[in-house]
Amino acid sequence: MVAIDVNDITFQSDVLERSMKVPVVVDLWAPWCGPCRTLGPILERVVDASEGAVALAKVNVDENPKISATFQVQSIPAVFAIDKGKVVDQFVGALPERAVREFVEKLAPQASEADDLVALGDEASLRKALELEPAHSGAIEALATMLVDAGQRDEALALLERIPETAATRRIAARARLPWLDGGAGTWSSDKISARMAELLDKVPGDDTARQEILDLLETMDPDDPLRAQYRRALTSKLF
Repeated sequence: MVAIDVNDITFQSDVLERSMKVPVVVDLWAPWCGPCRTLGPILERVVDASEGAVALAKVNVDENPKISATFQVQSIPAVFAIDKGKVVDQFVGALPERAVREFVEKLAPQASEADDLVALGDEASLRKALELEPAHSGAIEALATMLVDAGQRDEALALLERIPETAATRRIAARARLPWLDGGAGTWSSDKISARMAELLDKVPGDDTARQEILDLLETMDPDDPLRAQYRRALTSKLF
């Protein structure tokens, strides 16, 4: 597992939203901090040993003052454990590896029967997992995706309402509300997108349905697609 470098912009998605699925250890450090250089490799080694049960995010405090202010950091290294969007544990300073391992192991959930069923990945197993844990986010996301692909969009949307919204669930829900997407694959050509956007943007000021369709379409687009930013600006100009 590779630690994720997080900044003020990506903190919401890479830490808070990700923590809805797995606990995230946030390491606040700086290049000039000697103890940080000692602790960093230990954290990476220990979190890696969790085999995905815990994630690691690294924040350079010199480059990301907003995150530092949020955690009210006064000295580094400072380490925070985030689970379900909330701080559940923390420590300051370069602890020995044994102590770091204990810190991380307390966060790592034991695999449940539902987890094992989700790992199988077939529809019957996913439905059984949800009988055991009705709000299992992994099972809901996987099953909702299957349902959208099969055209069972209403059931997919109903499932997604059981769990907090994340970037992943927004994309699945967007696909469920856009039955005109080619083959359910969630993609259209640039020409078709442009034509559809032009049509919808003219309706936006007085049409909430058109506005929602634009938002859904944006969710299905590649985050790095320059057209995505262009359409967001166009939507904002129409609304404000």
